[in-house]
Amino acid sequence: MQVSFIIPHKGRFEMLKQTLQSISQQSCDLQTIEVIVVSQTPEIQKQTLLDNPSLNLRVYIRPENNTISALRNYGVTQAQGQFLAFLDADIWLSKNWTLQMMAELTTNSNRIISSAKQICHDDAPPLEKIRTSLSNAEIDTDVAFLPGRNLFLTQTSFDKIGGFPEHLITCEDYFFTDQAAKLGKLYYTSAATYVHLGEDKAYKAMFDKEIWRGQSNLQSISGRNIPFREWPSFIAPPAILLLFSISLLLLVLGQLSLALVAFLVAALPIFVYSLRLYALADKKIKFIHIVKFYVYYFPARAIGTVLGLFKSIGVKTH
Repeated sequence: MQVSFIIPHKGRFEMLKQTLQSISQQSCDLQTIEVIVVSQTPEIQKQTLLDNPSLNLRVYIRPENNTISALRNYGVTQAQGQFLAFLDADIWLSKNWTLQMMAELTTNSNRIISSAKQICHDDAPPLEKIRTSLSNAEIDTDVAFLPGRNLFLTQTSFDKIGGFPEHLITCEDYFFTDQAAKLGKLYYTSAATYVHLGEDKAYKAMFDKEIWRGQSNLQSISGRNIPFREWPSFIAPPAILLLFSISLLLLVLGQLSLALVAFLVAALPIFVYSLRLYALADKKIKFIHIVKFYVYYFPARAIGTVLGLFKSIGVKTH
């Protein structure tokens, strides 16, 4: 066995089936592939997941209280492949994904993880296009971080990294790829692509999901060096939410001038971030949609960060 796909799963069977379908259409010998689905949904045993019987698929059920990291790490204990391909259960791969990911690693001995470019359809809603543009901030180059939904590395490298951090509910990919970067390069290529089927498409749903995503923000800092350019992502959300709250309080108290100052100071980073993303997306996304994204994003991240200090926030799917 050469490549072991490891997919953590909870809920959303249709997206999982599409993920498996895209694996079954890879332009490589399917006999060299195994797929390990580690699910927290026992009903999966009643599902018909594959149309292609030639794909080697195994499904394992794990407890509800396991983190995504624990699911991935368990999958590795069952894997027989020389290479490990970590996917989320809502990813559609380009047909050349497996061969290209392998080529990116084997042609450069300094690389420890390779990952493909995210794409979306031309008729995708603005929010999905925004998310895709953010994922593609740096292409065909070494990067400081890679998302956990799309990672390719050797079993040997995984062992050296030490596995995913099971104490983190979210932000585990930041921690994992940061540890990996100490051993080699993280490479993000446009030579292969994927579609994130479960990408955010509606702002309210994104708001709720960002609260969940933000809960391990502070915990993920422990045990890793935080580069200067990453600090704004930790500071900006709570600062913006605090300033907007102060502005509202001052408005209620009749301090109109001070309320305006607090509001403008809070709005400034939103405007700067929006300009950056507008340029990053080659001005193909309307500026108002980008501003709306950050108006939702920053408060949600701040709320999640604060709530994460006191309790765990559950999620129905992953």
